Amino acid sequence: MSMSGDSQEPRKDQGQAPLIEHLIELRSRLMKAVVVILVVFLGLYAFANDIYSFVAEPLMALLPEGSQMIATEVASPFLAPFKLTLVVAVFIAIPFVLHQAWAFVAPGLYDNEKALAIPILVSSIALFYAGAAFAYYVVFPLLFEFFTQTGPEDVAVMTDINQYLNFVLKLFFAFGVAFEIPIATFLLILSGATTVESLSKKRPYIILGCFVVGMLLTPPDIISQSLLAIPMYLLYEVGLLFGRLVRRKAKADDAEEQET
Repeated sequence: MSMSGDSQEPRKDQGQAPLIEHLIELRSRLMKAVVVILVVFLGLYAFANDIYSFVAEPLMALLPEGSQMIATEVASPFLAPFKLTLVVAVFIAIPFVLHQAWAFVAPGLYDNEKALAIPILVSSIALFYAGAAFAYYVVFPLLFEFFTQTGPEDVAVMTDINQYLNFVLKLFFAFGVAFEIPIATFLLILSGATTVESLSKKRPYIILGCFVVGMLLTPPDIISQSLLAIPMYLLYEVGLLFGRLVRRKAKADDAEEQET
């Protein structure tokens, strides 16, 4: 009886050892990501007010000369730039954070999965940045011009800095995530969860879904909803295009293997 009990205990220890090693590695990589974010944040904090001024420029450029934003809370002049700088630090550190995540999961992937994962990872980062840039340079000027010109003439636009920050961060996130649609569509086709033909037949539902998502993620006006929904649909078509190309390549490879 004692021998069987002794033999079971080493097995349990052997099973627990890899788990503990993985947890230690995960903690190490999380700590590295947090440290990099903090270092970037500390480097940017001296420019916190300048960063906020840059983000506020699309609105300030449309306000009458001499206009300014206001702070309705005592701590807002400090907290709003602080929060924005922290978000920017995370935004800049995303490639390093995702690299740490990749380094953690890569040992468990096959070579063909690694070859495919790297382009997808890089494309996801680039598309997220592209979505945020699209929001800042295209959506914000159109949206704020609409808001500032449609109100009554005797109403002065005096936006609270904290409310403005929450508004633009929501749009940055919405457009960044929306620009990931090609990757999501491509992965669905690649995994076999669906086909190009099936997704092509569902275009009317996709268009409706894009406008529903635009309604949920943007302010309640048709302009911002359309500025999100239309790019989402176009990016969906891009995902279908890449899905077709990959499928054709797979068929060509299969044909070559059969010939050989």
